[in-house]
Amino acid sequence: MLKINNLSVSVNDKKLLADFNLDIDSGTTHVLMGPNGAGKSTLCKVLFNHPDYKKDEGTIIYNDVDITNMDPSDIAKLGIYIVNQNPISIEGVSNAEMLRIALEEKTGEKVSIFKFNKKLEETCEKLNIPKDFIFRGINDGMSGGERKKNELLHMWMLEPSFIILDEIDSGLDVDAIKTVASNLNEYKKIYNPTILIVTHHEKLIELLHPDYVHIIKNGKVEETGNYELGIKVLKDGFINGSSIMTGSYENE
Repeated sequence: MLKINNLSVSVNDKKLLADFNLDIDSGTTHVLMGPNGAGKSTLCKVLFNHPDYKKDEGTIIYNDVDITNMDPSDIAKLGIYIVNQNPISIEGVSNAEMLRIALEEKTGEKVSIFKFNKKLEETCEKLNIPKDFIFRGINDGMSGGERKKNELLHMWMLEPSFIILDEIDSGLDVDAIKTVASNLNEYKKIYNPTILIVTHHEKLIELLHPDYVHIIKNGKVEETGNYELGIKVLKDGFINGSSIMTGSYENE
């Protein structure tokens, strides 16, 4: 599915990832954890070829396609979807309008308005968000938590096969985290996607029960384990006790 080989990334000559390697099989759920500045959010942005990040070495292969330097729109067409820490708002472009155009671009066919609207309304109910979100500007006037749910509305409509979630739990209360987790688990049962999550939230890890947990330090994967590794780190701190997981987490 996804294979990252010896990837090194820098911004303004500052090395953020160094000889980074990661293999992700189809249909598995992976969690990235690590101290601030370890490179977690950097990796999420690099997977979509963010222009601010320079790839010095290495490759990113998705389903045997080299996406290392591919245009983000073409990466999205391959079925890769990302929810960023701080989703941007786009005033004047409604969720419905964007999603209809995106689906027609993806399938090459006209969207059935009846089926499209029906699924939008059903998805709003799943996510416990007002149905008028359908006609609002993308994330426009929404709180941080509402934006995350709105991005999941997009996920349900676009049906991606590889989902990247960068701190989706930030800005969410306990009930909202349960709603997000239940939606992701339901989506997994229906579509069997591959999921890569950056999180430090114990409840989300418990509810999603990932197949693998990767600890990132100094720009590379230092240790990989299963669900229990994530819970242990949240309780005891990072590997060798070199960093205790307390306080808030910011962009890396």
